[in-house]
Amino acid sequence: MSKSQQAYTYLRDRITSGAFGPGYRLVLGQIATELGFSTVPVREAIRMLEAEGAVTFVHNVGAQVTMLDSGIYHETMENLSLVEGFATAQSAPSLTASDIAEAREINAQMRALTESDTLDAAKFTKLNQAFHGVLFQHCENSHISDLVRRGWHRLETLRESSFGFVPGRSVESVNEHEALVALIESGAEPAEVETVARQHRLNTMNAVLHSIEAKDTSFP
Repeated sequence: MSKSQQAYTYLRDRITSGAFGPGYRLVLGQIATELGFSTVPVREAIRMLEAEGAVTFVHNVGAQVTMLDSGIYHETMENLSLVEGFATAQSAPSLTASDIAEAREINAQMRALTESDTLDAAKFTKLNQAFHGVLFQHCENSHISDLVRRGWHRLETLRESSFGFVPGRSVESVNEHEALVALIESGAEPAEVETVARQHRLNTMNAVLHSIEAKDTSFP
């Protein structure tokens, strides 16, 4: 990778992990020193993150990790529910017994995480992506598949960890996964699969938004 790409990966990893939280100042010289680079590739990396919406330039402050609100999360999740639901429905008829078994194995790992004393939200989220990746892998519309991945990417740069914000949702999500897999395995019509897959994503969105409203607080 080029130095600007290395700097981008370094910064993005820290933003998505929460190490650099909302409002965190990205001091050009400090980051360049940490990486052993000049400020030029770091500046380019910050500009790339700005284009993704993960970084904002504030007057008299400089570059900082974007402060986000529930509206951005709502928009992203709503859009993702549409494309992910469609991709899953289009892929469903082509899923093999091996694919179904893989999805169930991933979901079993997710269920195990819900049974621990403290939910590892980051790991749970990665497994969640892997689970859905199995289900829509045979979608023949490459543009739709790309939109799904772009939605996931945007959620990552928004530092989305719905399951960390609403831990109780994780158990419901695992149960909905099993129901979705069983529906696909039964040979249900694509339209029904699409509806269930879409609602699954919306259920997570609604749980987070309801929690924000109930607590009268900003999205973390």
